[in-house]
Amino acid sequence: MLAPFACQPDASRGRLWPERLSSFRSPFQRDRDRIIHSSAFRRLKHKTQVFVEHEGDYYRTRLTHTIEVAQVARTIAGVLGLNTDLAEAVALAHDLGHTPFGHTGEDAMERLMAPHGGFDHNAQALRIVTRLERHYADFDGLNLSWETLEGIAKHNGPVLGPNADPKRDGPLAYALTEVNAQWDLGLDTHASAEAQVAAIADDVAYSHHDLHDGLRSGLFTEDDLMQLPVTGPAFDEVDRTYPGLERMRRRHEALRRVFGRMVEDVIAVAQNRLTSAQPRTVDDIRQMGTTVIRFSKPLYQDLKAVRSFLFQRMYRAPSVMAVRAEVTRIIDDLFPLFLHAPKLLPPEWQPDVAAAPDETRLARVVADYIAGMTDRFAIQEHARLFGRSPRADG
Repeated sequence: MLAPFACQPDASRGRLWPERLSSFRSPFQRDRDRIIHSSAFRRLKHKTQVFVEHEGDYYRTRLTHTIEVAQVARTIAGVLGLNTDLAEAVALAHDLGHTPFGHTGEDAMERLMAPHGGFDHNAQALRIVTRLERHYADFDGLNLSWETLEGIAKHNGPVLGPNADPKRDGPLAYALTEVNAQWDLGLDTHASAEAQVAAIADDVAYSHHDLHDGLRSGLFTEDDLMQLPVTGPAFDEVDRTYPGLERMRRRHEALRRVFGRMVEDVIAVAQNRLTSAQPRTVDDIRQMGTTVIRFSKPLYQDLKAVRSFLFQRMYRAPSVMAVRAEVTRIIDDLFPLFLHAPKLLPPEWQPDVAAAPDETRLARVVADYIAGMTDRFAIQEHARLFGRSPRADG
C-alpha cells in the first residue's frame, strides 16, 4: 500500500507518445527497465566517479555508484510508503548525462558549450532519454513517463522560481529548455518525494563510497577519519566492540555504520516532516516550498565537515589534480577538432551533422557525441586523432 502522497502508477500523467499499458508492469517499472537496457546506462561502467577508470579495479565507477544510489533510494522509499519503482528509476537515470572523466569532463564541456547554450549533466540526461537513445520504432528516446522525466529534471530542487538553488543562477541549459518546451515539467516546484529520495540517496552513496575509495587510494588514513565528526565516532564504536579487529574489516565496519547513520537520519527526518505537514497528495509535496527528504541539521553540518575534508584531501589532491589536467586536455582537444571537422564523426552521426543549420546546432551534436564517450574511448580517440597522449606532452 502506497502512502497518499506517493506517486500512484495508475494516476501517472502518461508518456509524450501514448503507449498501450503493460499487463504485468506498472509505468514506472517500464521506465526503470528501459533505463537499465539503454546504451547510456551500459556506458556508465567505464565512466569516472572520482578516479579515472583505468587507475584501479576497486574504485567506484559511475555505474557502481548508480547501482548504490538505486539501492539506497529503494530502501528509503519503501520505508516511507513511496513508489519504490519510481524512486529507483530516477536514481538509475540521474547520472546518464555525465561526460567521460566525471565532473572534470563536465566542467570542460560546460566551458566549451557556454557560447552554445551551456551544458549540464542533468539536462543532458533528459536529452538522452528523450532524443539520443534511438532504438524504438515509434519514437526517439525512451518515452519515459512524465513523473520520471520530472524527477530527472529537478530531483535536486526547483530549477526556476524563488525556491531555485541560487548557485544555479543563469539561463537554463538548452537541453532542459527544449524538453520543457515540449512537455512542461513544472520547473518552478519541487519534485515528487520519490525524486527527492533519489537525490538524497545520491548524497548518501557518494559520501560513503568516497571515504572507501579515498582510503584505498592512500590519500588519507583511518587515523585522519577518526578526527572527523560522524566517521570518528563510528571507528570508536568498532574499536570498543571489536578490539584488535583486522584493518580492512575495521574499516568496513566503521564505514557501514556511517552509511547506516545517514540512512536512518533521512528516514527519521522525513517521517517527522511528513507527520507534521500531513500531505494528502503528491502535489502537496511539490507545493511545500521546501524539501521533505533531507538530513537533520546536526548531521548535515557534520557531513559538511567530512565533505570539506574530502575536498581538500581527495578531490583536490595533487595526484588527482594532475589527472584532471590531463583529461581536461583530452576534451579541450576533441571538441574543437570535431566542431571544425565534423566529417570525423562516425557515419551514424552524419545525419545529425547534415541537419545542423549553424555552428551552435553543430556544437550540440559534437557535445552529444563527446558526452556519450566512456573514459577509455575518449583516451583512445584522442590518441588515434592526435597521435599522442596529454601525459606524453608533459
